[in-house]
Amino acid sequence: MQTLDNLGAGFSLASHDLDIRGAGNLLGDEQSGHIREVGIELYQKMLEEAVAVARGLDGGVGNDEDWSPQIGIGTAVLIPESYVVDLNVRMELYRRLSRLLQAQEIETFAAELIDRFGSLPSEVENLLAIVTVKQLSKRAGVEKVEAGPKGAVISFRNNEFANPAGMVAFISDQVGTAKLRPDHKLVFKRGWESPKERLLGVRLLMRDIAKVAEADPMI
Repeated sequence: MQTLDNLGAGFSLASHDLDIRGAGNLLGDEQSGHIREVGIELYQKMLEEAVAVARGLDGGVGNDEDWSPQIGIGTAVLIPESYVVDLNVRMELYRRLSRLLQAQEIETFAAELIDRFGSLPSEVENLLAIVTVKQLSKRAGVEKVEAGPKGAVISFRNNEFANPAGMVAFISDQVGTAKLRPDHKLVFKRGWESPKERLLGVRLLMRDIAKVAEADPMI
């Protein structure tokens, strides 16, 4: 963003935006793109990591602290231009969002948005929900969540879980609606027809998995 201060910067910004959020559905209002939910900060980080891997310089990439889960729910998650007109303000809001760690911080951020810009549009509500899910996922050691109308597939970071015995018990309690695949991914069968249902369902699921991960395995 710091380099986009010259003539023609608008076209460059549009190109970056297309990279970040995808081209979308030209005949509808659904936004597509593999990393539309992550925002500009994580996008830049992922790009840097990809370049480092390509150059064979990835020795410091992917440490235990500096990583962010990927969450896909199949809906638009962004701060629309119609809601926050000023581009620099939107970018700063994205940067602040990427640094939020606690539920209270997210609630405070949402209250600030409402106070400054009015009621939250659905895209922003989705974005804030995704930030919450990301924090729960990181606590659970979950690297990726892919959710759709029929449920979710969950991938753990390095195929490891902090409390294996607890996870076995958790899966057993799901009464046939959860299973561990041979590739170490967890599959949960659910009925989430709408994006709103998926967001709520994934948030509750990640909350429960985080509790299992953080529980004392000796208890």
